[in-house]
Amino acid sequence: MGTDTPRSEFATHILNEAGKHKAREIGMEMTLCLDRLEAICGKEGREMSLVRTKLEEAGFFAKKAMACRPENQQ
Repeated sequence: MGTDTPRSEFATHILNEAGKHKAREIGMEMTLCLDRLEAICGKEGREMSLVRTKLEEAGFFAKKAMACRPENQQ
């Protein structure tokens, strides 16, 4: 306690251009996955709502994992 710097788990990572490109790629891959699943399963229902939520969560953590890598930071 008493530090002015957040722990690494809570740090903000400013992305460089490579990181921004990778973030867009992750978003597009998650979009393609959800689009394909909706084409197979339909868009309605509680289960598909959970699928969307879990894919959104997975996309968030994929982007966070990428952003934590020094080569993707300013």
